[in-house]
Amino acid sequence: MIVMAALVAVSTFAQEKRWAVVELSTVYMRIQPDYESALETQELMGTVVEIVGEKGYWREIVSPQPYKAWATEKGLIEMTTTEIEAYRLAPKVMFTDLYGHVYSQPHLKSQTICDLVGGDILRLSQASGKVKKAGWTQVMLPSGKTGWVPSGSITTHKGFRSIAKGQGDAGSISEKETEKIIAQALKLVGVPYLWGGMSAKGVDCSGLVRISHLMNGILLPRNASQQIHCGDRVGMPIDKTFWNDRSNTEAFKAEMAGRISGLKRGDLVFFGTPAMEEGQKDRVTHVGIYLGDGKIIHASHLVRINSLIPGEPDYYENAHRLLGAIRL
Repeated sequence: MIVMAALVAVSTFAQEKRWAVVELSTVYMRIQPDYESALETQELMGTVVEIVGEKGYWREIVSPQPYKAWATEKGLIEMTTTEIEAYRLAPKVMFTDLYGHVYSQPHLKSQTICDLVGGDILRLSQASGKVKKAGWTQVMLPSGKTGWVPSGSITTHKGFRSIAKGQGDAGSISEKETEKIIAQALKLVGVPYLWGGMSAKGVDCSGLVRISHLMNGILLPRNASQQIHCGDRVGMPIDKTFWNDRSNTEAFKAEMAGRISGLKRGDLVFFGTPAMEEGQKDRVTHVGIYLGDGKIIHASHLVRINSLIPGEPDYYENAHRLLGAIRL
């Protein structure tokens, strides 16, 4: 019996998962454990990840996006399963400004402890009687360090909700939420494009869509090719003879007008290459958020606003590759 109990204990220990929480404002997840390796994606402060491997000071982690890639140990705080459960239950706030800092004291001239980007999640400090002070809120980093942030730069974090395929018809995102999502995206106009980026430090097309929704409590997949399978598809008639058409003819204008005729503000629009033969699938390579009146906001070279209507001065040069849209 003692041997059996010991074997069970060893088996349980062997199956124990290694957990960590992102400690920095953004952790850069790379394909290989090397600073020269390509960036896969960013993860934000407060995100719980699983550690599945290590090499020197690098940790191979699995994020909720989901992504498996490498990050340095300095950007992570490892926790036990019990500690992670307590962390998940702790009251938290989300940082809502594009960029900012945690301060050592409740005033802007005090020493900064770390930087923050929109979407970072912090625990409320457990220090009795010191949680708030004249427009400031005391917060706690995953490591347990405490500091202060302006109260107007945070909001209560109540968790995220996901939107699966087929949920769009139910109006899972209200008009009020849509406007908040668009407002968040508009704050990022001018931010440079960064492959794998998902913050004010650099953002790619699907990262822009994801962070704009994330900061409003909505969890979407990371990549455009995954995001297109959320919500409900919006009907979009496409004449494939115009697929590579970059002209400004009346026929092409009519084609594009037809494609966007069923779109509503807040719809996600996707670009790429359509299936040309039976058995093929559409290849999605880009995504943006529809603003109405034929315009989108998207990250291409930088976060910018463009028109899908040929002949407009801000016409998007790859608008002809529009192949579909979804409504969340």
